[in-house]
Amino acid sequence: MRKSTILIVLAFFSTYVFWGSTYLWNKIAVTELPAFMLASIRFLTAGSIVLIIAKFLKKPLLISKLQLKNTIIASILFLVVGNGAFVYALKFVDSGFAALEASINPLMILIIMRLYHKKPIKLRSIIGIALGIIGMYVLVSQNDIKFQEGSTLGIIIIFMCVLSWSIGSVFVSNAELPKNFFVSTGYQMLSAGILLGVISLAFGDSWALPHTWQTDTQISMLCLVLFGSIAAFTAFNFLLKNVSPEKVATSGYVNPIIALILGWYFLNETITTQTIIAGSLLLLGVYFINTRKER
Repeated sequence: MRKSTILIVLAFFSTYVFWGSTYLWNKIAVTELPAFMLASIRFLTAGSIVLIIAKFLKKPLLISKLQLKNTIIASILFLVVGNGAFVYALKFVDSGFAALEASINPLMILIIMRLYHKKPIKLRSIIGIALGIIGMYVLVSQNDIKFQEGSTLGIIIIFMCVLSWSIGSVFVSNAELPKNFFVSTGYQMLSAGILLGVISLAFGDSWALPHTWQTDTQISMLCLVLFGSIAAFTAFNFLLKNVSPEKVATSGYVNPIIALILGWYFLNETITTQTIIAGSLLLLGVYFINTRKER
């Protein structure tokens, strides 16, 4: 197996498994820490570590003005809105539910790419979109979710976060960014950490030092930094430059399943029959979108 193939396989494993676990880690941490503070500390720490690694590997850290501008745009789409606001929404909905709603990401990417390239949408993709819409309706129409305080706001925020992430995926696949994915990832996370910190202070969040946090929160933050950020987001940037955005979005198959199981096991989150039906429809829709009929 070639080195590039091995890297792609490892990168997909990171985006599939590690990102599926971030819903649990974020849910645990956000019960104690303000969402934007949590995200800011996570990305400032991870971004600094990644740039130190890049420097150790003797990768050039100097980037052009255009690359810097595109890096900041990507960080806003992916990490400030796509992640920071998403963590805030986890205050109102279960982690497994949030992961299922986020699984509409491949549907959004398909629609955005077709609009961007002005290409007609094929029948299989139309079926996938229809299944995704039906699945999303089944998911959000559950009575026990609709009547939770703030759940409607959480659902709307997550939808906007996924839309932002989808736009970012298409943008990054075509934008000029630092060629080395360590450097690109590091600058994206560092700039997002600064922006999220400003937002956190604007919201009046009270910042607390890590040694004052509960043990579960400390462990969750460590996992978010090492696995959810350094490993998974670096792998994500690598994949966007080496495979198509639609294939990268196939993490939508695996992330919700892992998130549902972990949320049920560790947080006693309820998995209803309606949630299983909704998840099946959503994932079936993703399948139709990301597979092509062989000649």
